[in-house]
Amino acid sequence: MVARIKDIAKDLGVSSMTVSKALRNQFDISEATRKRVIKRAEELGYQPNLTARGLVTRRTYMIGMVVPDLRHPFFAEVIKGAAKRIKSHGYHVVVLDSEGNANSEMGEIETLLAHNIDGLIIASAQRNGRWLRGTLERSQIPCALIDRKLSGLQAHYIGVDDEEIGAIATWHLIDQGCRRIAHIRGPALSNANGREQGYRRTMAEHDLEVLPGYVVAGQYRDTTGHEAMVQLLNLSSRPDGVFCYDDQVASGAITAIIEAGLSVPNDIAVIGAGNVHYSSHLRVPLSTVDQHSSVIGETAGELLAQSMEAKTAGRPERVLITPHLIVRESSLRRG
Repeated sequence: MVARIKDIAKDLGVSSMTVSKALRNQFDISEATRKRVIKRAEELGYQPNLTARGLVTRRTYMIGMVVPDLRHPFFAEVIKGAAKRIKSHGYHVVVLDSEGNANSEMGEIETLLAHNIDGLIIASAQRNGRWLRGTLERSQIPCALIDRKLSGLQAHYIGVDDEEIGAIATWHLIDQGCRRIAHIRGPALSNANGREQGYRRTMAEHDLEVLPGYVVAGQYRDTTGHEAMVQLLNLSSRPDGVFCYDDQVASGAITAIIEAGLSVPNDIAVIGAGNVHYSSHLRVPLSTVDQHSSVIGETAGELLAQSMEAKTAGRPERVLITPHLIVRESSLRRG
C-alpha cells in the first residue's frame, strides 16, 4: 500500500498539516520535527501525489530552465546550482536546450508554458526582449534571467559584471608584461559585449592600442576559439597575450598556439572566463576569471522560489556576483 500523509502523521502523532509543511520545507515548524517527518516518510516510501496537489493548489511544482548549450560546463554548473535550491522549496526542474538559437528558444518556452510550469529561468539567446516580454506578460509567471541581460523585462537578473571580467582579465595580462593583447569575443549578446568593453577600456587606460584584427569573433566553443586563434597567429604583428570570452574558447586558443609550435605563456599568454571544472586540468592549466556559476544558479533558484511563493508580485532584483581572478600557468610570465 502506498504511504499517505495521514499515515505518516498517525505514526508520529502529529497533524497532517505539520507533515505537509515538513515535506514542503516550510519554516514555521521546528527543524527537529521536520527531520522526524522526512525520516519516517523515507522509511514508509512516501511519494507525493503531484497531480492531486496540483488540483488543490493550481500549481504543477515544475520549473522550466532554457539554456543555449546543455554541454557547456558553465551552464551545467548553473543548472546544478538552480536545481539544488529549487528542490529545497519542493519544486522540480525541467531543462531544455535552445542551441543558442532565438527561434528555438521561443519554441522551448512555449512548450514549457503549455505544460503550466510555475516559473522560468532563462539564459536567453535573444538580442532584445520584445517577444519574451510579451510572452511573460501574457503568462504572468515569475521569471529569472541568468548570464545575459534583456531590457524591458519584469524579471530577476542574476549574473556578473561582464565589463569587470574584461577589465580584470586584460589588466592581468598587462601586469604580466603583455602589450599586444588581442580579444576573442563571444556571440553578439550583452555578456560578450560587456567583456569586450572592459577589454577596450583597460587597454585605453594603459595607453595600449587595440591593433587592427585584434578582436576576433569566437562564439563560445573550443572549435571557434581554435579558428579565431589561427586568424590571430596569421597577423603580421602577432599578439603576445589573448583574453578569451570564456574557458572553452581559451582551450581552443591554447591548442592552436601549441600546434603552431609556440609556447603558452612565454610566446602568448592566455586567459579565459568562467573557471569551469576542467580549467585547472588542461594541457596548460588555464588562468581565468571565476564567475561563480553555481552561485548564479543557486541565487536564481532562490529568487524564483520566493517570487512563486509570494502572494503579490514584488520588484525584480538585479544581483551581480563579484568575479575573481584565478591565476594558473597559461598566463603566468612573472613569478
